[in-house]
Formats: sequence, structure tokens, C-alpha cells
Amino acid sequence: MASARTAFTALGLLTALTLTGAPSAAADDDPSAPPGTVTTSPPPSVDPASPGLKLADGARLAPAKVLDIKSVVEDLGGEERREDTNENVTFALQAEVLFPKDSSKLNPEARSRIDAIAEEAKKQNATNIRVFGFTDDLGSYAHGLTLSKKRAEAVHDLLAGSLGPNVTFEVRGYSEDYPIADNSTEEGRRKNRRVEVSFPRGGAGGAGAPEGAGTGMSAG
Repeated sequence: MASARTAFTALGLLTALTLTGAPSAAADDDPSAPPGTVTTSPPPSVDPASPGLKLADGARLAPAKVLDIKSVVEDLGGEERREDTNENVTFALQAEVLFPKDSSKLNPEARSRIDAIAEEAKKQNATNIRVFGFTDDLGSYAHGLTLSKKRAEAVHDLLAGSLGPNVTFEVRGYSEDYPIADNSTEEGRRKNRRVEVSFPRGGAGGAGAPEGAGTGMSAG
């Protein structure tokens, strides 16, 4: 019987905590307060003398470390993805929205997408930009190497025209190397057929590019 009363008391306490931690109706009407971030309950009290908050005898804190926060935003069709970290901004555009099949000639619709990337590069005061091309694993590696490099060069040419001569570009083709999805499905292969444009945030020093074949340098 004591065990049953203990379980019932714990359940009642959990229910009470759930109810008091729910967002208030007023918070839902306040656009400055995202849902779920405002509660009506006071913060829990903390006992500074609790043994669980103290280091064991002889223990030391680990060195402080700054974690790299990553934000990834992808449109509903997966055609374009933006990844932000503390150091870099990376755009990945699927080849289908930029080029006809097995071609390195840009579609008319590609300009607006690439112009938007150029505007973000200006906003970040980017002076070093990496443009990397990738394919899926269909066809020969050599053909993919040539196609991925030519596609990267086509995107570079449009970016360079918008950003001017003071920006340095690194342009590479990687063929089927560095896939980001499973090449055994068409959905995965479509994601792997892409051009990535990346640059440091706020004009900071650029991070090193992955090593691979089909490398080349180009100044804008």
C-alpha cells in the first residue's frame, strides 16, 4: 500500500509541474515571446550546498571550449539549402535548378538564385569565396569530374560579374566525391548533384577546403 501511495504522489507532482509549466495565454498574443518560452511558474530553487553541484575531491574542470553552432535551412523542395556556422556561410544548390541534364549551361532561372547568394556575400564582406561542384555516382568518375568543374565555373562566372575584381574565388570539381545523401535512390542522387558556394562570415579568414581531385584556382 505504501508503494501505491508513493507512485500516486509522484504522478500528482508530475501533473502539477506540467500544468504550472504551460505557456500562459498572454504569451501567445505577444510576438516577441516565442511559444513555449514563457511560463507562469517561478524558477526552481537551487541549493548551492548540494553535493551534486560540487566537484569530487581532486577533480578539476575541463578546459573551456567554444562549440560551433550550426543552422541549416532548406526549402520545401530541397532545391536550395543554406548552412550557417560561427565561421562560414554555405549555400548548396541542386544542379536541376541551375542546369539542364548533363549540361553546364545555366538556366535562365539560375540568375536570381545566384544573385541572391552574391548579395549575401556582399553583406558578409566576403573577399574569398569557394565554389565547388559535385555529381552523383552515375556515369564515369572522369565525366563527373569534368561536368562538376564546368558547373562550378559557370556559377563562378556569374558571381564574379556581380561581386567585382576584389574577390578571390576557389573553384573546384569533385565528381561523385563527398556525397551528402544516399546515391542508391534518385532522391539522394538529386541532392548529391549540386554546386556549393561558401564564404567566411563577416570577412573572417576562410577555412580550408576538403582535399580532392579536380582542383583549380580562379580570381574573380
